Amino acid sequence: MRRRWLPAWVLGLALLPSSALPHAVLVKAIPAQRAALAESPTRVELWFNERLEPAYSRASVINEVGAQIDLRDVAVSPEDPKRLSLSLPPLVPGRYTVRFRVLSVDGHVVESSLTFTVRRPR
Repeated sequence: MRRRWLPAWVLGLALLPSSALPHAVLVKAIPAQRAALAESPTRVELWFNERLEPAYSRASVINEVGAQIDLRDVAVSPEDPKRLSLSLPPLVPGRYTVRFRVLSVDGHVVESSLTFTVRRPR
């Protein structure tokens, strides 16, 4: 009797939705999360584990008072569709937040942020 139900049971498990669906995950950032930099960076670069949809992927850099300070040129790299980058003007010492919202080719949106600090010169 058990052997008769085994194929149906296995098929039923295979048809259940999986909770381990892949999503874009940030794998590297320059500047890194919580980096304390001696000099102002010229760019922010974010690498993900999946290709990004350029039309629906964005990022911004926000200063301590909540103003967007990046040069508003965020783009997915044509050479590496897993990389999102944007340019920065010279930054004054302070704490900055990089906010990003990306859509990966699997159709999932990932939204998060990271911070870095530009230190005062000694």
